[in-house]
Amino acid sequence: MASAILMDPKPSLEPPASFPSTRSDLQGLGDQAQSSSDEDDLYSRLKSLQRQLEFIDIQEEYVKDEQKNLKRELLRAQEEVKRIQSVPLVIGQFMEMVDQNNGIVGSTTGSNYYVRILSTINRELLKPSASVALHRHSNALVDVLPPEADSSISLLSQSEKPDVTYNDIGGCDIQKQEIREAVELPLTHHELYKQIGIDPPRGVLLYGPPGTGKTMLAKAGPRMVRDVFRLAKENAPAIIFIDEVDAIATARFDAQTGADREVQRILMELLNQMDGFDQTVNVKVIMATNRADTLDPALLRPGRLDRKIEFPLPDRRQKRLVFQVCTAKMNLGDEVDLEDYVSRPDKISAAEIAAICQEAGMHAVRKNRYVILPKDFEKGYRTNVKKPDTDFEFYKRPMKDMQYFSNFAHISGGLLCKKCFIGSDSGGHCFKIVQLWELIYVRILLNFVAVV
Repeated sequence: MASAILMDPKPSLEPPASFPSTRSDLQGLGDQAQSSSDEDDLYSRLKSLQRQLEFIDIQEEYVKDEQKNLKRELLRAQEEVKRIQSVPLVIGQFMEMVDQNNGIVGSTTGSNYYVRILSTINRELLKPSASVALHRHSNALVDVLPPEADSSISLLSQSEKPDVTYNDIGGCDIQKQEIREAVELPLTHHELYKQIGIDPPRGVLLYGPPGTGKTMLAKAGPRMVRDVFRLAKENAPAIIFIDEVDAIATARFDAQTGADREVQRILMELLNQMDGFDQTVNVKVIMATNRADTLDPALLRPGRLDRKIEFPLPDRRQKRLVFQVCTAKMNLGDEVDLEDYVSRPDKISAAEIAAICQEAGMHAVRKNRYVILPKDFEKGYRTNVKKPDTDFEFYKRPMKDMQYFSNFAHISGGLLCKKCFIGSDSGGHCFKIVQLWELIYVRILLNFVAVV
């Protein structure tokens, strides 16, 4: 019987299934190892960031505590500064800066001190001649005062713009054009003068008879002059208008009184301020006077008052324009003919024309009328242009009549007292009680006064 011999199978030489047999399998194993190492790195970075956050939290708490402490110290320092500034302080004048914390000041007693400057003071405000407040005991500089100025100078600053326009001024066409060229153009288009290569006028002088529109077209000691110019520079662009400048700028002479010397000091300060003008500062000076011939020649030279604009009395055309402007809002009757007053040969100014219209309106109100008639204008014209002769009747009395009144005063005094001292001339006059014939003379004189 045949028997079969079972043999063990021959061991296989193939690698296990888990062992990579191809290049792609080897690459997959490398990726797994790399991913595991990346996870370890991320974990370590996470731990490091957590430790950093904890350290930052600790620092934040420390900073908050320090901030609270600094706030408390700041409040204490502010209270200390207020306490120092609350006591009466000494006014001084800053002279120069020594270093960041110290400086030299002059006190009102005339002495100079080397003082400490409070750390809260703005160093940019510490300029020579600046007014400062000093501690009364240590003389430490604790505050900087605003620039000194006369109290009346603050009235010069305009809170509102003037409501007068060129349309409100009748006539003066040439003067308006020159004002625009000399004042408005340099303020609004300063670059035009730079391109041309010339300097704009520093000042303008308006001169002419009274009432010709100088003040209306333009729309206060030496210290006031300085304050005015300083205020104008701080509020540039600005216009400084000085009306009736002949009161402080007359030609200089050998002054005999203190008032004349003070006027000349004001003039000198005005000249110095105009010389110290910077052309880049938009500040213009306008002066007006009706006595240009009395002004000091130094004020009229080029470089100070470069332009001189004359305002003559209006001609017929300009009088017509002024009448139209003044009567634009008036309720005129149909019979009113303004051309009649325009054609009259009397030399009248624009101010007198405005007064004529005003007087005509007042006369109509006096008569309980709402319409202005020609007789109202005639009344206003006679009142302002042709003065009635009765207004000066007292000055036209003959000297004989004046003597009557003088004698009447002497005799009346004699009736009251035995002896009377009445100034009949530069000295006094003494006479005894009057006689009977003098009483008769008084009676005649009283009748004369009653008739007059």
